[in-house]
Amino acid sequence: MTATENSGARGRRRSFDVDEAVETAMRLFHARGYDAVGVAELGAELGIKPPSFYAAFGSKAGLFERALKRYAAGEANIFARAQAEGGGMAEVIERTLLLAARLYPERDGVAGCLVLDGARNSADPEASALARTMSKAGVSAIRDFIATEQPERADALADFVAITMKGMSAAARDGMGEEALTVVARMAGRAFRRELAAEG
Repeated sequence: MTATENSGARGRRRSFDVDEAVETAMRLFHARGYDAVGVAELGAELGIKPPSFYAAFGSKAGLFERALKRYAAGEANIFARAQAEGGGMAEVIERTLLLAARLYPERDGVAGCLVLDGARNSADPEASALARTMSKAGVSAIRDFIATEQPERADALADFVAITMKGMSAAARDGMGEEALTVVARMAGRAFRRELAAEG
């Protein structure tokens, strides 16, 4: 999919690839956070001028929404990946946490989870709401999965997993590496198993 930009008085037009633009924006938002990336910088990185930017995405928050959806549709949807490999509930949850430990550490200047941390403490309420909505959808998927076997405790168990992942994401952004995060993931996995075995 492409969009076009009128780049001068002579009417010369330049096209840009919207998918590539969203990918580039996703990396910027992930690396630095929503508030730290301005529209002017986005336009320069994407090779488009403000009118074309707003025509293509509506707003910075509109581009952020596209970036969040692209991120969640890829390898970052670690719960979906863990669930797809099958196994019992505790196995899937532990696999989810271990995938987080592998995915969250810094690589090429990017660390943590875009959904959990991309708009943390943002001054833009629209961006914050978009990230919260995406995060809640992820927690709901985990809760629904747990509820198939533990309906009475699904909320608390899903919250435990979600809070663990938020902490791991924040720790990764602060520099914690894969080895240390894997230790945390395994400890949390064991705690989850103990909770499953405990009386409600």
